[in-house]
Amino acid sequence: MSNNAQHKALLSALGFSARAGAIIFGVPLICEALSSKKKVKGKYPLLVVEASDSSENTHKRISDRCSFYGVKHVRIEATIEELSSALGKNAPIAAVALTDENLCRLAQKQLNDQ
Repeated sequence: MSNNAQHKALLSALGFSARAGAIIFGVPLICEALSSKKKVKGKYPLLVVEASDSSENTHKRISDRCSFYGVKHVRIEATIEELSSALGKNAPIAAVALTDENLCRLAQKQLNDQ
């Protein structure tokens, strides 16, 4: 599979996860879910996916929390605009957290194929 096709497959997997309701949208909610060790709307982050063009402050905030709480964190090649579009959102989304184990495995498979 070409790199562009893999990129689209990952964004499609994230979009599918969003439609399934298995995603926490946005940095504030992700950080709250990680630091409180409580489920946000019945969900706990298993994998955090961040856009490539997020700010350094956002990147540090997410990566520090993820490493402290032992949650996998990846920065993908998609921009904030591409990530938001794939998730069906009009507002800019710098990061999302997947909360379903099976959908998390699907996204990780796409990441490993890249």
